[in-house]
Amino acid sequence: MSETDQTQPAAEQTQQEPQDPNQKPRKPKRRRRKPRRSQSKWNLDQFPVAPVAGQWRFHDFDLPLPLMRAIQKAGFEYCTPIQAQTFEKALLGGDVVGRAQTGSGKTAAFLIATLAYFLEEKAPEGQKPGAPRAVIIAPTRELALQIEKDAKAFSEFARISVACVVGGMDYQKQRERLERKVDLLVATPGRLLDFHTKRDVDLSETEVLVVDEADRMLSMGFIPDVKRIIRATPRPEERQTLLFSAELSSDVLGLAEQWTHEATQVAVEHEATAAIAADNDAVQTYTVSDDDKLRLLINLVKQGEMERSVVFGNSRGLVRKINAALKEAGIESAVMSGAETQTERLEAHEAFRNGKLKVLVVSDVAGRGFALEDATHAINFTLPEVPEDYVHRASFSDVALISFVGEEDVFSLPEIEDYLQETLPRQQPPQGLL
Repeated sequence: MSETDQTQPAAEQTQQEPQDPNQKPRKPKRRRRKPRRSQSKWNLDQFPVAPVAGQWRFHDFDLPLPLMRAIQKAGFEYCTPIQAQTFEKALLGGDVVGRAQTGSGKTAAFLIATLAYFLEEKAPEGQKPGAPRAVIIAPTRELALQIEKDAKAFSEFARISVACVVGGMDYQKQRERLERKVDLLVATPGRLLDFHTKRDVDLSETEVLVVDEADRMLSMGFIPDVKRIIRATPRPEERQTLLFSAELSSDVLGLAEQWTHEATQVAVEHEATAAIAADNDAVQTYTVSDDDKLRLLINLVKQGEMERSVVFGNSRGLVRKINAALKEAGIESAVMSGAETQTERLEAHEAFRNGKLKVLVVSDVAGRGFALEDATHAINFTLPEVPEDYVHRASFSDVALISFVGEEDVFSLPEIEDYLQETLPRQQPPQGLL
């Protein structure tokens, strides 16, 4: 894998020919360079974005008009670093291995690249039902459902069919959906493997493969399933592969070497990491005994400035205990963990977004994939066991991140500080809250 080179816009870069003259050339990507026919009265004049030094606009990447229209509707103007770096390589058909945290814009990066390919390259003749052109694999149903939602939003003005298959939801309904044409399929590993084994999904025609949160796949034990899925797709040199991970560990890089072909490695620092280091006023770390945590949380939440808070716990049992204590104190709250059904989690998330709930108590796995930008505060009732999750939790809130450091949390704190390369100042809780 090579390091990224951002010296030229994507449209000016060209692919290298195979060095071995006997090697079968890889199917060229992005062959379209003919004038596009207008599909509606909408045009780029309706989406003016001024050039800004040091920033890439979506306009700079010659994206199809239906996609640009959806980008405008989403309120996007300038690319995030991971998006710009991904587009430079992926829009030319190259494989990408990206290091990016949740909240960095990586989902839009791989979705826009994939949908641009669909709009530029015609579907193969005789496309079969249940034979997706692109497959996106995500570790959790929440994340998969969020990706599906985003994919449908970006494809609103294009004739692209999107489907999602995940565990914990109606199997037969998902199977019926696969009986129709599917361009882009979002899936969790276990459910996708089930459908593939029963021949309801044909992966042999996959043109684009996306593996999201590869590090999370590893930690959750999904890699054997993912390997079986990938073996059912065309060879790496015959498909485009985009792999993203919060951390590019040696294990993740080893998988990337197996699954990609001459991939470019791109990496960005999560904005939340920089914010944590730069703005200690927005980051508060309270030293408190484990027995006093619930009392401190209730008193904090009852303060007027805490309009909507996301509270993180490390286990199902703990988040349910926290939720019960909040309800007993008269605070409108709900819980999202692996113990709730998918419907219950979706309802809780929607109620929080609509302002019907003051607190949402979540576990890390259940919280991934949900857009919780409406939160005013993020509270670590317990510090995460994995340092990367601290940054993930911080990305949910632009206002304040509060952490409770009890007897058990002191073991996690040094690893988090090493990861941030920053010492988190500890203090006693404000007077009157205990």
